[in-house]
Amino acid sequence: MDEQLINKLADYVYQAEKEKREIVKITAEMYPELSIDEAYLVQEELIRRKQNDGLTIVGPKMGITSEAKMKQMNVDNPIYGYVFDDMVVAEGDTISLSDYIHPKIEPEIGFVLKRDLEGPNVTALDVLRSTEYVFPAIEIIDSRYENFNFTLPDVVADNTSASGAVFGTALKTPDQLELDVVGVTLSINGEVKSLGAGAAVLSHPANSIASLANMLAKKGEKVKAGQPILSGGITAAVRLSEGDFVNVKCGGLGDVSFFVKK
Repeated sequence: MDEQLINKLADYVYQAEKEKREIVKITAEMYPELSIDEAYLVQEELIRRKQNDGLTIVGPKMGITSEAKMKQMNVDNPIYGYVFDDMVVAEGDTISLSDYIHPKIEPEIGFVLKRDLEGPNVTALDVLRSTEYVFPAIEIIDSRYENFNFTLPDVVADNTSASGAVFGTALKTPDQLELDVVGVTLSINGEVKSLGAGAAVLSHPANSIASLANMLAKKGEKVKAGQPILSGGITAAVRLSEGDFVNVKCGGLGDVSFFVKK
């Protein structure tokens, strides 16, 4: 894949994100043979463009962390992208639908490490020993592709639909609870929309962070201490509407919420 094509595809998704408009997936017409490895090259260029525009990476985020979804898509590893500073929503704050295309939300468990983790061969136990604290979180995903219609390489190139993150303020150390059995309830306007447990994320959320460290090691990178890391969606994604009050309860871990306006 030459540099000219990488730049063309990165510009394609980045302009759609900045202009908040839907586009046809890359693999439909522009470059049907896009591979996952090539998609990460596009993602890297997209990230460079954001940084050149003055944005800062807050932390990484994981996607496709359901084992059933991975089997369905015939992949051995989840995928990763990055949350930027302009995506962070304060807990209890209000977002505007006009800032997005067709946003959805996923409840997640966030991690902050006390020391860097560098693969290969990082395990869930390594992650738990290196974790300073975990916290409840909500990810806002907003694919730039029409109707969330994409292949795996498409979504990787689009920075895994990253659009927003609400980090809860309740903090726990990993030894204070069993993350795989943490029950999660996603409610909108007081109505339960979906339920799940930490085990929905690769059997244990720490496995997701281990996967991230091992994937980054292939590029000579590591998972950095002090950054909030989103481990992956625990329930199915739910579409947002004007007037919504979103609340996520993570049993034993805490709550996190925000409001939605037009």
